[in-house]
Amino acid sequence: MWRIWTVFIFICSVFISIVFRLFYWQIVRGDYFRTQAASQYYQEFLLPAKRGSILANDMKPLVISQVAHLVYAEPKKIANPEKLAGDITSILSIDKQEILSKLTNRDKAWVALAHRVEYSKTDLLKSFQSQGIGFEQDSKRYYPEASMASHLLGFVGYDDQGRDKGYFGLEGYYDRELTGKSGKLQLEKDARGSPILISDSVRIEPEDGRTLVLWVDRTIQRAVEERLSEAITKYGAKEGSIVVIDPKTGGVIAMVHAPSYDPAMYTSYAKDLYKNPIVNGAYEPGSTFKTLVMAAAIEENLITPITTVDEKGPVKVGDYTIRTWNNEYHGQMTTSQILEYSSNVGMVHVSKKLGKEKLVTYISYFGFGEKTHIDLEDEATPLLRDINEWKEIDLATASFGQGIAVTPIQMVTAVASLANGGFLMEPHLVKEIRDSSGKVYTIKPKTIRRIVSQKTADTVTEMMVSAVDNGEAKWAKPKGYRIAGKTGTAQIPVAGHYDADKTIASFVGFGPSDNPRFVMLVTLREPTTSPWGSETAAPLFFSIARDIFGYYGIAPQ
Repeated sequence: MWRIWTVFIFICSVFISIVFRLFYWQIVRGDYFRTQAASQYYQEFLLPAKRGSILANDMKPLVISQVAHLVYAEPKKIANPEKLAGDITSILSIDKQEILSKLTNRDKAWVALAHRVEYSKTDLLKSFQSQGIGFEQDSKRYYPEASMASHLLGFVGYDDQGRDKGYFGLEGYYDRELTGKSGKLQLEKDARGSPILISDSVRIEPEDGRTLVLWVDRTIQRAVEERLSEAITKYGAKEGSIVVIDPKTGGVIAMVHAPSYDPAMYTSYAKDLYKNPIVNGAYEPGSTFKTLVMAAAIEENLITPITTVDEKGPVKVGDYTIRTWNNEYHGQMTTSQILEYSSNVGMVHVSKKLGKEKLVTYISYFGFGEKTHIDLEDEATPLLRDINEWKEIDLATASFGQGIAVTPIQMVTAVASLANGGFLMEPHLVKEIRDSSGKVYTIKPKTIRRIVSQKTADTVTEMMVSAVDNGEAKWAKPKGYRIAGKTGTAQIPVAGHYDADKTIASFVGFGPSDNPRFVMLVTLREPTTSPWGSETAAPLFFSIARDIFGYYGIAPQ
């Protein structure tokens, strides 16, 4: 009897094993084998999607995609690799040995030789009528405005699988939207593997990438780039940045950093140039920061524009001595005059009234210590120290913009809150996204929070107008315009101390002050003709402001 049971159990085990194997092959691995079987009878061709364009606010292109070719080789079909390598390198700027190594690699059935080759060059390659060379549709980015706006645009390179990928700027941030979705063409093939063109086929059309429409104004962007280039040469600066935004919307009108690079030839430049210091470069704002500290003290009803402080000489803070920038002192002065004279000593008195807790709170309110969330890849932000780590000297120096690090986009966004009545706006480059069907997605301006009241914003604006009209840079101001602004000169920290010979000169302001159309921050790193913002960054700011007033049709009063 036990033999019968043994045989029965054996048969059941075999049956169950067969059922499990069938389940595994047909259900678990079914899709894989169906795909493998289909590949014996069908061949798929990728239909690449066209990458979306990037347009300025006037709908004129800053970046578009042009049709090009991918040139490839089938090494096993090539009769004379040496001659073919010479023919190819006579047309394309590629090393002959690199091409030859690919053409002689018979372990591969297919190898890419060159991407994004213009039609004119592929026509020449086709004229050789060489066996083993083929062409597939490709695309390349074309920049109608040449290298303009490179830091805000970014560039298109390749990922680790050789596919197009956006890096830095808008190309990186909006890569998914710009890339689109590839289609495919499935054709039946014969026993030799050749497509049967008259057989049934399956075609899925590609979905082209979306188009970005920016707040950026081409005319202002071009003017700012030219002015910055001239200023760097004139003042012997190491580098410079300028950002212009609309205070009401947070829309970026222009953004420039120099030195720059050409996104069409990005591989020819050092990788350090790809990053945009306006969104990821930290610097100490210097006296431009005084406007925000004044706003905090006025909002807290601790001072008014006519509150007086005693600037009779240097002031001791613990073991440190704070002096004015020119070592001149004026005795009793109002808080408005503190901005006019850019008095560090006066700001120490204001900071004492404000106190550590309130100052740190307002620094956070103005957006420092957190990202602005601008739509550019690779934004970074310097961290704010914990309030418990602040000492008396930190409170004093922060009041005049030393010992605290910010990014240019943070600084211009914070000052924009004084121009728009007290609101912190999210800075943004893209105002519309359009898909291939013509549907438009509008990106609405985003208010982060109210920082100060309309009254405080108006009060500080008038103090900044007075600083322009009566300050060190009044000689450069365009006549007939009311401009609110403030100069800044910050020493650069080097190896744990400040280098008096190396400064960042800056100017931040907006105009016209009664109805601001723009807010602009100018920074120049290590100018050699003069270290002072009033003699370098300020005249650069005013020259651009004059251009913008004229472009907007704003006449002098």
